Amino acid sequence: MENLFATLWSKYRAATIAGAVAMLAIIGVAGTLLLSGGGGSEQTTSSTTTTTAAPPAPPLTAWPTYGGDNSRTRYLPTKEVKPPFKVAWSYDARHLMEYSPIVVGGIVYGIDNNGEAFALRAASGKQIWRRDVASLNASAPAYSGGKLYISNLEPGQVQALNARNGKVAWRRSLPGRTESSPLVVGHTVIAGCECGSVYAFDKRTGKQLWSTAVSGAVKASPAFDKGTVFVGDYGGQMTAMKASNGRVRWQASVGGRIYGTATVAFGHVYAGTLTGAMYAFSERTGSQSWSTSTGGYVYSAAAAAKAPGTPPSVYFGSYSGTVYAVNARTGSIRWTQPARGPVSGAGSVVGDVFYVGDLKTTQTFGFRARDGKLVFESTDGAYNPVISDGRLLYMTGYRVIYALKPGRGKSESGFVVRGKKKARVAA
Repeated sequence: MENLFATLWSKYRAATIAGAVAMLAIIGVAGTLLLSGGGGSEQTTSSTTTTTAAPPAPPLTAWPTYGGDNSRTRYLPTKEVKPPFKVAWSYDARHLMEYSPIVVGGIVYGIDNNGEAFALRAASGKQIWRRDVASLNASAPAYSGGKLYISNLEPGQVQALNARNGKVAWRRSLPGRTESSPLVVGHTVIAGCECGSVYAFDKRTGKQLWSTAVSGAVKASPAFDKGTVFVGDYGGQMTAMKASNGRVRWQASVGGRIYGTATVAFGHVYAGTLTGAMYAFSERTGSQSWSTSTGGYVYSAAAAAKAPGTPPSVYFGSYSGTVYAVNARTGSIRWTQPARGPVSGAGSVVGDVFYVGDLKTTQTFGFRARDGKLVFESTDGAYNPVISDGRLLYMTGYRVIYALKPGRGKSESGFVVRGKKKARVAA
């Protein structure tokens, strides 16, 4: 993905939308005291106002790793987080954010492409800490047990940071670069390397536990389900290996380089290729179940969901500029919609909306999972645009993270508007 990264790195402006405007309403309740004289006596009458307690906030749901869970499904079932939205806050990361952050326990953790990691208060966007931990990065962190695990392009390494303050707990060099977002399984941290191998480390000490060679450079993040790790490579092969020791269980060839991270759901492993197709393999045996051609590179990893009113489906974009919803079991196309440019990053399904970005206009779009209707459109976005914790939607633009709060009232492009004032970050 180096060519895409270099193009965007030099193309776009040095600053984007920053800051957020929050509106606070303060309600006062007062009692009135009436004094009246008669026959030398005082009569006092008081009035009380009964207020209705606000409904409790939805429970927080962690999004602790790239793709939301270790199967990389990119799906959060929710009835609360849906358009229209209001901007609660925004945070300028100062550099390109190719990968979305994660959110755990009310804290948002991220890292920009310059290798600067940070932590923010999810409720306010206030920065807790920020540290320079690498010179070039193209992956998302993973959280486990109070630590962040991060893979870096330059220098090629996997490292653990203390989530409380960002200080380095351990670092381990790799024989090559890595943009493979780490996978944490039990006490093991697993990541791929452009050197053509997958590595596993003890998450507490960083000690290397095993490595497994595959057929080409690994750009993708490993996915996990039922004791097995799945990863595609630039040799055009999907490999399933045992998480405990790296032993290969099966391998399947697709005849085209695999960049996107595998998605494991509905008994299948889904991955796209640079020859322009999305493939589905049996999770158990690796046999190919179906493939669907798109007419453009499929850099995008798939989101897998059984959203309300839909069959099990996978959602992804193509470099041809088309967004797809495909039946997860058969590969038949349910609907397609145009983006305004190539789709490179992975989208996410939050509630009943599939959110995805495009590279040409650097916008974010939201399509209703049921029928593909456009219900959200933002002027900022590019790669992997959306995550959620069940209360807020966190949208990653070119370099700005926006926290979007569900709202009510008149809306435009999925954003609440007030009077004649256009919605912020709406198209």
